[in-house]
Amino acid sequence: MRILIVEDEKKTAAYLQKGLSEQGFVVDVGSEGEEGLLLATTIEYDLVVLDVMLPLRDGWSVLKELRRSGKLTPVLFLTARDSVDDRVKGLELGADDYLVKPFAFAELLARIRSILRRGPTRQAEQWVLADLELDPLRHKAFRNGQRLDLSPKEFALLSLFLQRSTEVLSRTLIAEQVWDVHFDSDTNIVDVAVRRLRQKIDDPFSQKLLHTVRGVGYVLEQR
Repeated sequence: MRILIVEDEKKTAAYLQKGLSEQGFVVDVGSEGEEGLLLATTIEYDLVVLDVMLPLRDGWSVLKELRRSGKLTPVLFLTARDSVDDRVKGLELGADDYLVKPFAFAELLARIRSILRRGPTRQAEQWVLADLELDPLRHKAFRNGQRLDLSPKEFALLSLFLQRSTEVLSRTLIAEQVWDVHFDSDTNIVDVAVRRLRQKIDDPFSQKLLHTVRGVGYVLEQR
């Protein structure tokens, strides 16, 4: 499998390249944002390991442009930016995982393998609840016939709710299913993501479908 590392700190990049190569991966390195974006959009990678603080173009911008171009290559942020807001931002932009420096190589490797283990899943042609529709193959969602502008993580979150509609989903389950990581109990990333999704799928419409179950989690259902 082929991995792209976008990292401007030479020692860190060399350490990652050596360690991952020894694990059998083919590893390319980009030393700044523009180069990383060019490589990520022109070469098929199985995973991109991306720093945030990069010359010329930061990691946020690289990921935004990557997703805007239609590339769904998994991205793992590896950065010294360690605030909850930074983690929320990275995951909301469409990253698959977020690891803070300094890091243990064993943990990085485990997270990379976890992402790469996700095989293609058979998807339904369409999920429908009331006037809410989601087409996973065309990556489109509609409410009352209106196209919903969803980020990649919002789309994944809505997919989970529709697949398990009427079932109350805990925050822990949502975090594991949508981000494939375990969060500290005081991390509010799930609440933030649900709030943003609700603003798009419920707030403009009279019938509310996404409900909070206090002390438990969230449920998507008609009431």
